[in-house]
Amino acid sequence: MVEVLLQYYPEFFKGLRLTLILVGLSVCIGFLLSLPIALARLSNIRPVRRLAKSYIFFFRGTPMLVQLFLLYYGLSQFESVKESILWKGFLESPFWCAVIAISFNSAAYMAEILVGGIRAVPRGQIEAGLAVGMSAHVLFWRITLPQAIRIALPNYSNEVIFLVKSSALASTITLMDLTGVTRTLVSKTYMPVPMYLFAGLLYISLNYTIAKFFKILERWLIPQRHA
Repeated sequence: MVEVLLQYYPEFFKGLRLTLILVGLSVCIGFLLSLPIALARLSNIRPVRRLAKSYIFFFRGTPMLVQLFLLYYGLSQFESVKESILWKGFLESPFWCAVIAISFNSAAYMAEILVGGIRAVPRGQIEAGLAVGMSAHVLFWRITLPQAIRIALPNYSNEVIFLVKSSALASTITLMDLTGVTRTLVSKTYMPVPMYLFAGLLYISLNYTIAKFFKILERWLIPQRHA
């Protein structure tokens, strides 16, 4: 068993590298999308607020696997999409379809986390900013958003770990991430237990590293909690 793992361990780390790239891109894109969605969710304009709620409801209410299949297999059914400039090298790629699907799904969860963080910002800090003459725009970027991110950080770390585990679904559309590579090696070696066990250990190690990173980040951003 050990000999087989040593023989194929470079393949595992190629898959792990792709998983890291996939998750990294999805986290960044998801966060950038979540901010305007969260602001729309808190908007006083009813159609804007309802649109954001509908987005969040759809992506949180349906399985990511279904969303992934709709994007990868569904778009190819439309000739107008296949003839567009977005198809070649982008939407026809399983990698980019996985990034889009995971990012959109993540944005829905991250938006709700941000909404909770924004609502939890102490009212006194906002009133203090208004008292010194800050505009609403400056107040949001200098006081509300930084405080909201600090408050939301523990839940945000859980979302990133969830994304790592969800990224395994990308293997269902032929992407050779860690799970995809493991499945291929199982078909070669007929040794499912050691192969999936080793892949599981790599996922655990990755999630442990992410959790420790966010703990360090939390201590740095919120030192008073650890005084």
